[in-house]
Amino acid sequence: MKIIIGLAFIAIIGALAVAGFFMIRGKPELHKSNNMAKALAWRIGISVLLFVLLMVMYVLNLIQPTGIVVGS
Repeated sequence: MKIIIGLAFIAIIGALAVAGFFMIRGKPELHKSNNMAKALAWRIGISVLLFVLLMVMYVLNLIQPTGIVVGS
């Protein structure tokens, strides 16, 4: 599970980097904005998919929450 989550984070960072590349590149505005929008749409899609995957894994008890215990 950790590998899948790690790969999803790498894909999110990669899509963000591709969008930044298209933003900086000096091509015509329409073409640049279309490619940048597609890359950002992929980033959002991967993020939503990762969130849904985490919620499903939590409901199926495949992952357990950890962290600071609230209260005594």
